[in-house]
This record gives sequence, structure tokens and C-alpha cells, in this order.
Amino acid sequence: MSTYKKIYMDNVAGKPVDPRVIDAMMPFIKEFYGNPSSVHSFGYESKKALEEARAKIAKLINAEKAESIIFTSGATESNNMAIKGVAYRNMDKGKHIITSSIEHMSIINPCKYLKTKGFDVTFLPVDKYGLVDLDSLERELREDTILVSIQYANSEIGTIQPIREISQIVHRKNAYLHVDATAANGQIPIDVQKDGIDLLTLSSNDMYGPKGVGALYIRSGVRIEPIIHGGGQERGLRSGTENVPGIVGFGKAAEIAVNEMRAESERLSRLRDKLIKGLLESIPYAFLNGHPTNRLPDNAAVRFSFIEGESILLSLDMMGVAASSGSACTAKTLEPSHVLLAIGLKHEEAHGSVLFTLGRQNTEDDVDYVIQIMPDIVKRLRMFSPLTPKELLG
Repeated sequence: MSTYKKIYMDNVAGKPVDPRVIDAMMPFIKEFYGNPSSVHSFGYESKKALEEARAKIAKLINAEKAESIIFTSGATESNNMAIKGVAYRNMDKGKHIITSSIEHMSIINPCKYLKTKGFDVTFLPVDKYGLVDLDSLERELREDTILVSIQYANSEIGTIQPIREISQIVHRKNAYLHVDATAANGQIPIDVQKDGIDLLTLSSNDMYGPKGVGALYIRSGVRIEPIIHGGGQERGLRSGTENVPGIVGFGKAAEIAVNEMRAESERLSRLRDKLIKGLLESIPYAFLNGHPTNRLPDNAAVRFSFIEGESILLSLDMMGVAASSGSACTAKTLEPSHVLLAIGLKHEEAHGSVLFTLGRQNTEDDVDYVIQIMPDIVKRLRMFSPLTPKELLG
């Protein structure tokens, strides 16, 4: 591999920590180690940093107040807190929950768990681009619907959902709207007040912050049941000593996103479009997954007929390029992505998909390199596939 470039295009699985974030965290690893719940000066320094980070994250999503941000260990915990917390707190009003068929497994599995506890869950269909069927949402809403959970954007195919329209439909039935913004936070503007969002999941590592830190925005007036009990930190909703260095890093990452998001998203969108165009034009039987324009700036999800994405990923890795076949959380299974099946792809089409996700460290030279090496990789793998038509082997 040393003779090749080393290019990281698997930012969906985890972004590198921004050096400025590391600089902000270091004092709270080396010097300011007090517990933020302590009443002495050591604790005060940590508490002050905690609240400053909370305010920065609130500003990123235009939360009405900083106290609306509850810190967690990451997006999975935030999603569980939102789904289970709303369900258990509001079960006297109803036991019906609606979500989509392409949500992350940290939404789907808590919903499946709640079904074993007597809740009724509806999984909405999506179209070929991964957009939620709004008519279906309207039809499925009931008087006993207490929660609708729809992601802001899909990490595997990049499609961005019409959240404001969804919010209007949901609130007409007086249900709560939870939005998993893990893939979108720091990439596209999110305004929880204008979007009409009641609960919003955020992840630090998905915006160049440290791993193991996330947050749940809870709109004023929305009440949920805690799922972790203890000393009463985070307004009693998420007990446990806060990860101060991680939260400080999360706050710094949010601050950087506020200042640089527009320019960086425009840059990534240009690279994304060049990568997609280059792959589709140079490789026959290559197709785009997800919406052609209404997609995340970093997402280039492409499928190649007659071969498996796993083989492509191994070949790319040998050439120094890291990519993925979808969500890192489902990479351990050999089953095709539930997202790709939900948008109507056949099993063999889903298996042939590769996901390139770009980041701050990626350059136009990186994109050019991938466009250069991919045709030969695909052609070589198709030579060994019994599914490849003879005209492609000539």
C-alpha cells in the first residue's frame, strides 16, 4: 500500500477530529480535571466549560435556550432516549409510534423493542430516492400516535427529508416529532424552531469532534422519561458524570461548523458532483443511489452491476482508499442494507453498492485519483463474475 496514496473517504463511519478541537480539549485532560458537580474552584472550571459548550451547540441548531441540550454518550443513546423516553412518558395518551423504513438501527431496534412492550409501530415506505411518502404519513397518523421519528438525512444514500412539511403534518395530530440529525449536523443548516422539531439527535464525531459524545435537543415543554437514573445530572434526564473533555471538543466542533459550514459544504458539493459524474461516465452500468440533487454535500453513493461492493472495497483498500458499503453499524452482517432494499433495489443491486463520503481532509486530487482507479477495479472484478454480460468482457 505504501506505493499508493492514502485517502480516507469513509467519513460517514467517523470523521477525523479537527486539530482545533483537540487543542480545545487538551486543557480539560491535563489541567481542569474537576467534576462539574463539585462546588470548589476545580469543579467550577469544568462546569463553566460544560455550559459554554452547551451554548455553542444550541447556537448551531438555533435552540431556544442552551438548557434544551442534554449531553449523552453519542447518537445511539440520544435516539434511545428520545424514542423510549417519549414512549414511556406519554403511554397514557397513546402507544402508537411512526418511523420510516430507512432509519438508522438505533431508531429501528428501539422501536422493535417497544413493540414487545405493547406499543404499535408503523414503518413508513419511501420512494426510489429514499424520500418519505408524506401522504402515507398523513394516513397513518392516529389519535393515539404519540411520536413520529424521521431522520434529517440518510447517511447511506444522502437523501435529505422535507422536515418542515413533515413537522406540519405531525403537529396537526398533536404528536411529537423526533429527528435524527446525525448525518446532517454540521453539514447543512438546521433550525429546530423554524423546522418545528421537538427532539433532535446530534453526534460529535459526525462533525469532526471526539467519539463517545452526543446530545439530544428537547424543546421546552416536551417531557420525557429518563432511561438512565443516578445522580441527576443533565436536568435529571441523563445521570452520570459528564465527559467534560469530550463535551468541550463537541462544543468547539459546533463553533467551527457555525463559522465554516456554508463554505465547506459548497466545496464538498463540488467534489461530490465531480466524483459522481466521473464514476457514472467512465464505468458502464454504474448508477447513483439516493436523490440526484437533494442530498448531503459529502455523499457519493454509487452501485455497480454484476459485482459485489465488498470486493470493490477490498480492491480500493489495496490502492490506499477507504470507503464503505453503507452504515458502519451494519457492516458486520452479510445481509444487504435495509436502506437500499427499502428504496426498491434488488439484493444483487444492493450488494453492488459503494459509499464514498468526503470530508475536510479530501481534495480534488483525491477525487481524481478515485475516478482514475475505479474503472480498472470494476472491470477486473467483472471479469471474474458469472453475472457479467459478454459484451463487457471484450
